[in-house]
Amino acid sequence: MARIVMKFGGTSVADLDRIRNVAQRVKREVDAGNQVAVVVSAMAGTTNQLVAWVNGISKLHDTKEYDAVVASGEQVTAGLTALALQELGIPARSWLGWQIPIYTDDVHGKARITDIPGDNLNAAFDLGEVAVIAGFQGVSPDGRITTLGRGGSDTSAVGIAAAIKADRCDIYTDVDGVYTTDPRIVTKARKLDKISYEEMFEMASLGAKVLQPRSVEMAMKHRVRVQVLSSFADLPGTLVVDEDEIVEQHLVSGIAYSRDEAKITLAKVADRPGVAAAIFGPLADAAVNVDMIVQNVSADGKTTDLTFTIGRADLERALQVLRDAKETIEYSELIPDPAVAKVSVVGVGMRSHAGVALKMFETLAAKNINIQVITTSEIKVSVLIAEEYTELALRALHTVFGLDATA
Repeated sequence: MARIVMKFGGTSVADLDRIRNVAQRVKREVDAGNQVAVVVSAMAGTTNQLVAWVNGISKLHDTKEYDAVVASGEQVTAGLTALALQELGIPARSWLGWQIPIYTDDVHGKARITDIPGDNLNAAFDLGEVAVIAGFQGVSPDGRITTLGRGGSDTSAVGIAAAIKADRCDIYTDVDGVYTTDPRIVTKARKLDKISYEEMFEMASLGAKVLQPRSVEMAMKHRVRVQVLSSFADLPGTLVVDEDEIVEQHLVSGIAYSRDEAKITLAKVADRPGVAAAIFGPLADAAVNVDMIVQNVSADGKTTDLTFTIGRADLERALQVLRDAKETIEYSELIPDPAVAKVSVVGVGMRSHAGVALKMFETLAAKNINIQVITTSEIKVSVLIAEEYTELALRALHTVFGLDATA
């Protein structure tokens, strides 16, 4: 007997027929003698509608009430999936985040899981039940509903897999695995049989939509074996595993991109100690995550231009924070630019090979693509470019790093 967590995304539960299909997949695992916990997302399009309603009422909304609204989508799916299983003769019940409970911090809209006691779910397994869990949601220290950010159901699933010591966490989605890049843009993209936790974390953090970054981070911490596979076809998926399990290491394993970026430039900021803290402190207090940062000191040495990137969804909030802090920061101009994209090359093989960044820069230069900001880590190089060049950059880099599928 194995213990398996099966997570189904929004497209997998988009309507009643697909929910019935999910129930059939779960039944196969139960019939094989396995104990199963199912984690479900909201039905496709539901969360977008709920978010639109919140924004329609209040642009700068109370995040606690935001969570109360947007968490409701998963509750509907969990109840419907439990009913579909019962129709097949499978004992099942739905669970909400506070019932398990999934404890989180109090950063509403982007809450982080702090603890998941497995006792209640283990008791359900002892009764022979399938636990159908509403993903994406938890409970704050003061008892309010929290949500884990977009894609948070992945994190729910991995967290639950760690809590109940599952043998595997299967993430069912609308793609049949992890590809070297987005196959909708690069037709020669290849599906990977295996990818390391570190590479998957970088690719997810840099824009790959297959898994939420924090779910990979949690899988890596607790050594949860994760499999990404299709809800619509019985095909082998991609395993996310320890680097030691991957026999053949490539220099570059994938090209990631994100269009969910915005760039902010503060012009002629006073170049003095403490100015960076005066800028990024209030942004951190407003739960705005800053990514790439570049600073250019002027010729007179008295002022500096400081550029950084944030998530595009946080742009209005960030601009308001910076306007409120203008007297403290002492900048002359605030320049937003939402029309940017981040493109990254990722691979554990970069640890032992030089020249990846140079090849990336030369390839973009040959396509007349200007690089605005650069950041690097041990296994990735990221550049910020104008959004209009995203697809051209992806195709060129995918080819030059030898990732194109052979005929």
